[in-house]
Amino acid sequence: MFNKILIANRGEIAMRIIRTCKEMGIKTVAVYSKADADSLHVRFADEAVCIGPAASNESYLKISNIIAAAEITNADAIHPGYGFLSENAKFSEICEEHKIKFIGASPSMISKMGDKASAKKTMQEAGIPTIPGSKGIIGSFKEAEQIASEIGYPVMLKATAGGGGKGMRAIWKSQDLEKAWNSSRQEAAASFGNDGMYIEKLIEEPRHIEIQVVGDSSGKACHLSERDCSIQRRHQKLTEETPSPFMTSTLRNKMGEAAVKATEFIKYEGAGTIEFLVDKNKDFYFMEMNTRIQVEHPVTEQVIDFDLICEQIKVAAGEKISGKNYFPKLHSIECRINAEDPFNDFRPSPGMISTMHFPGGHGVRLDTHVYSGYVIPPHYDSMIAKLITTAQTREGAIHKMKRALEEFIIEGVKTTIPFHLKLMNNPAYLNGKYTTKFMEEFEMQN
Repeated sequence: MFNKILIANRGEIAMRIIRTCKEMGIKTVAVYSKADADSLHVRFADEAVCIGPAASNESYLKISNIIAAAEITNADAIHPGYGFLSENAKFSEICEEHKIKFIGASPSMISKMGDKASAKKTMQEAGIPTIPGSKGIIGSFKEAEQIASEIGYPVMLKATAGGGGKGMRAIWKSQDLEKAWNSSRQEAAASFGNDGMYIEKLIEEPRHIEIQVVGDSSGKACHLSERDCSIQRRHQKLTEETPSPFMTSTLRNKMGEAAVKATEFIKYEGAGTIEFLVDKNKDFYFMEMNTRIQVEHPVTEQVIDFDLICEQIKVAAGEKISGKNYFPKLHSIECRINAEDPFNDFRPSPGMISTMHFPGGHGVRLDTHVYSGYVIPPHYDSMIAKLITTAQTREGAIHKMKRALEEFIIEGVKTTIPFHLKLMNNPAYLNGKYTTKFMEEFEMQN
């Protein structure tokens, strides 16, 4: 087992990893930018190293500074959390070169599954259902036009190096394709330095359902059931739950088996998710694989009583998984609390938190790094907390979430708490009848 883990991240996920490390008797090193000097992860880690100024590319994305911090503190492993360098093949490779264990996927696995076109081809080889579309990166607009015509509109253009909805466009008729092609490539090039595109059939009335998987060094894998992530705005998840209200036991078994098959086919080591789009007929299609821990991992932990960060660390240290598939015993919902104004197109709202009161009680979990007097910096993602409620039933988890949101007081900045309160009273949400298009019709009014 590792003696000391450096956490190459910030915010709530850094705190989350520190907690598990302490419980496992592993020492921790926090890294932080100058903007995060007063963050809780800096205070609660055993050691802390400043790695640069506020800008991410000069701190949390600066590989040389993070490796230097690991070396001067004698850390024998690095946990990248999610975002930043968590799916960066070069970072994983450099960790290997410096004999520091990267608690995540290998460089080759990140490269193989991080490129969406390559991942789709791999899944086809594994016999996993994929969305009809191009076989790889499209060479020209003319080729895109031909493929779109063959598979039929509507279609979806996607950046091969994409994430967070960047470089993604839905096209409903042929005359709109060229404009979408040009704008998608420009956005992808600006966001990822890669304008490679592929095209797929647009799945109508889709659910975004992901299966949590864990694989070990022996090539064995298991799944920890599903999460429904369909409530999204501009392809960014807002709330997640498990089990999915759309799921049946037959579909769960089929999707779980497919996810384990995919994980073992690529000999994946560590925690990851196989992401699927599921249509109204309950046909599912591989969308992508995330080779890291997910923001929404707590709902899985709550319904099966399982510490995913602990499992990540154990697998990275060479321990074997049980090989048992897990199924939800309870129902859990997560609301992402962002420092954004939901009444003003979710505009970011950085600044000082003047007053704060956390919700509590049975079945209420709060993952956060903020406190009264904390200044939310404008340089990073606006998520400041994750509120998770767990109960015997979905109805119970929703009632608990409403109560917890009403107790949750944050003053000094705008937050998405009012949005989540409204969501918890929305008839379509209450009935579990929502798709990834839900937010297109949702209205937020004062």
